[in-house]
Amino acid sequence: MSSESGEVDVMHGLKNVLAQIEIAVNRRSKDLPKVTPRLVAVSKIKPASLVIQAYEAGQRDFGENYVNELNEKSNNPELLEKCKDIRWHFIGHLQTNKINSLLKSPGLYMVQTVHSEKLADNLNKQWAKFRKEEEKLKVMVQINTSGEEAKSGVEPSEAKILVEYVLKNCPNLDFQGLMTIGQYDYDVSKGPNPDFICLAKCRQEVCEKLNLDVNNVELSMGMSTDYVHAIELGATTVRVGSVIFGARPPKNK
Repeated sequence: MSSESGEVDVMHGLKNVLAQIEIAVNRRSKDLPKVTPRLVAVSKIKPASLVIQAYEAGQRDFGENYVNELNEKSNNPELLEKCKDIRWHFIGHLQTNKINSLLKSPGLYMVQTVHSEKLADNLNKQWAKFRKEEEKLKVMVQINTSGEEAKSGVEPSEAKILVEYVLKNCPNLDFQGLMTIGQYDYDVSKGPNPDFICLAKCRQEVCEKLNLDVNNVELSMGMSTDYVHAIELGATTVRVGSVIFGARPPKNK
């Protein structure tokens, strides 16, 4: 792409990713739901100016990992003026004390990281204060498919319980699907990524047990390094950052 300090060609990055998505869709097994994958452009630690560039190139869905950053960007006056149809997805770990700050962010579209009944309850209660009319807040249930302690999400075996809880007890939430982060840098030469297979299996089980239509339950999985592979295994949403916006500086900076 380009160096950190250099100019990033966002439009080129976007075009390239969208072309790769199309190729991956054509390679998908015919048994998978025919859902056109949604690209969430992850703008974490990137300036609002790059979000505006991507928006002007046709991108509408953007993802942020930190509540403060999403709140700040979504309230940016230039962005509010130029990106009226922007859809913000929250894709990071959400703490209860940050819920209000998140929910009052203009253009918030979906929270992809509901990882507990307590969090679902809180989102459900607080959303009533912020929503327009009867609009529900779209949510996904996060599954910890890799079993890593550092990652949030419920165990795959508990997916059905949390989904059912959201459906039955959270009338202000609109359940959209399942999300996983999965292990980083999985080597595909070893075969299909087990985390992606696990998430697809979770969806199958959840749909069978709760009598849901598999075509209406999304799978959010895959990032810059593995989104093509994720789509081939059934991802309906991919979260791609650095190949659109340029590499992020190392964490210790």
